[in-house]
Amino acid sequence: MKSLSALFTDFYSLTMAQGYWKKDMNCRAVFEMFFRRQPFGGGFAVFAGLGTLVESILNLGFSDEDIAYLRNLGIFEEGFLSYLRGFRFTGSLWAMDEGRVVFPQEPLIRVDSGLIECQILEGLILNTVNFQSLIATKTARVWLASGKGALMEFGLRRAQGFDGAMSASRAAFIGGASGTSNVAAGKAFGIPVMGTMAHSWVMSFAGEEEAFSAYAEIYPKHPVFLIDTYDTLKSGAPNAIVVGKRLAAEGRNFGIRLDSGDIHYLSVEVRKMLDAAGLGKATIAVSNDLDESIIQTLTNAGAPINSWGVGTQMVTGGNDAAFTGVYKLIAKADASGCLRPTIKFSDNPEKTTTPGIKQVWRLKDAQGMALADVVGLDSPGGFESPAEGFPPDRILPGQRYSFWHPSADYRHFYHTPVSSPEPLLNPCLKDGMPVREGPSEGPSLEDIRCLVKEDLALFDQSYKRLLNPHIYKVSITAGVRELKLTLIKNFLGDL
Repeated sequence: MKSLSALFTDFYSLTMAQGYWKKDMNCRAVFEMFFRRQPFGGGFAVFAGLGTLVESILNLGFSDEDIAYLRNLGIFEEGFLSYLRGFRFTGSLWAMDEGRVVFPQEPLIRVDSGLIECQILEGLILNTVNFQSLIATKTARVWLASGKGALMEFGLRRAQGFDGAMSASRAAFIGGASGTSNVAAGKAFGIPVMGTMAHSWVMSFAGEEEAFSAYAEIYPKHPVFLIDTYDTLKSGAPNAIVVGKRLAAEGRNFGIRLDSGDIHYLSVEVRKMLDAAGLGKATIAVSNDLDESIIQTLTNAGAPINSWGVGTQMVTGGNDAAFTGVYKLIAKADASGCLRPTIKFSDNPEKTTTPGIKQVWRLKDAQGMALADVVGLDSPGGFESPAEGFPPDRILPGQRYSFWHPSADYRHFYHTPVSSPEPLLNPCLKDGMPVREGPSEGPSLEDIRCLVKEDLALFDQSYKRLLNPHIYKVSITAGVRELKLTLIKNFLGDL
């Protein structure tokens, strides 16, 4: 990857950074990225974009042209510009594994570095993770709605620009798409490329039979014919059957694609026609502005569809424009260099942040199914304790614990773990360098894609239904709750 301009940040990140530099406030700081609500009114989300983010951070810096641009703004001092000229990330980054199923109010990423470095990364982290997590989540919903069927991502022409198309193809593959129509994404990410034909191909020939025959001649391995250019049942399907019989005589198979009309009715009628012609192995693919609700309706109705081409609704997020990820300061070094927890207090309880350095633990039942995620105090990698009197949490099997609602209100439940909880935040970067051996971006997209499916299987169906899903518990330990209430009390006492 080429060097990435660190100008890819919000302007206030740079103005604050200069302020920290001038006031000699570039102390050690810890930030967390989390999100506030599930997209699409759903019961789960898929964490995506980490590989892209890590690679971007490793290549982040200010070029001479970037420095010249900032100088021309007339806002930044030469000393600060000299500091930026040598900028690179030198801190640590912890994150959940890309592809994990995740929930609101739990940290997905933790950044530990100088305050300036943490601040400059804000825009990059949120832009990368928010968009790819949105698309991966949408795709996983579509995949589940299809009965875990074959999905083709056809979104290039409707995506938000070049980078939107590339990021969407990557995230859609992670979320469950089998391949993409985006050839550039196929090259960049190793995603299988796939597609059929456009109506213009059929219209360029004297008739449909000639168009289908030519296509089958050029692309002999399972050609797919688009049959709705003129009349699906009276023209397209009959011509496809004529060509299909010739292919069957040669021991070759084919498919048809429906891109308009009543998909349920047409798929049933075309299936009857294909079967009556002795073409029972011929496949049916469908497209036409599909989303998870339409696909689930067709699947539940038993529509004889083998694969689904999904474009606009998959790569744009459809009815939900953005993932609600935010990036907040949770700890900062004091004058002695000891990390102290910080809190953003709000009249809206759900917007009051949870202070301190934390780990996320996934609790499972005796069958290995996910029960709840618990956010507890952590002190990994030699960190100081999050606060005096608030030691790191240990959640051990066989002991009874009380776990509390993240808003630090009265709601809580008691639980005795039957096995050791799984820690979800893992080290990715230390001192600005990858922790893992091998490629800096970590596991392959295929490995991440498999993790999504494995993780989804650990959650009860009630969390994955499209309508009115069951709400998965995300709780905080008694130690986190006590710390949060203590800081709130201290804040209110100072007013």
